[in-house]
Amino acid sequence: MMDIEEALMVRLQQEKAQEPSLRDSAALGAGVGALGGVLAGSVPHTAGNWINRLSGRSSSPLKGGFRMAGGLTGAILGGALGAGAQAAATRSSPAAQMLAKVQTTGTLSETERLQLEQLLADTYSEMA
Repeated sequence: MMDIEEALMVRLQQEKAQEPSLRDSAALGAGVGALGGVLAGSVPHTAGNWINRLSGRSSSPLKGGFRMAGGLTGAILGGALGAGAQAAATRSSPAAQMLAKVQTTGTLSETERLQLEQLLADTYSEMA
């Protein structure tokens, strides 16, 4: 039979296992940001091509331009925002708060006791 602290630790481990990692969040943010940056840079790129055609100039296909700059900027900002969004989404767990309260004070109010009872019931149900 496991005691209350062990059950709360199991619950915390289950919650942490379901959260996306910082690396995954940053990679997703960078990918979305790069795509958005490339799409945003396509409009000025197309306008530049039309201006070059009208003025008789040719543009080099390997020359960096608005799309590359937009993609790079989007990837950098998107990666940072993805990591920041993941950190903001990682909230304090009710199980963590309850475990801290039990370990520090050892006493619970009636409401906290009912919350603890529900957390333990959920944890035991998921374990079965």
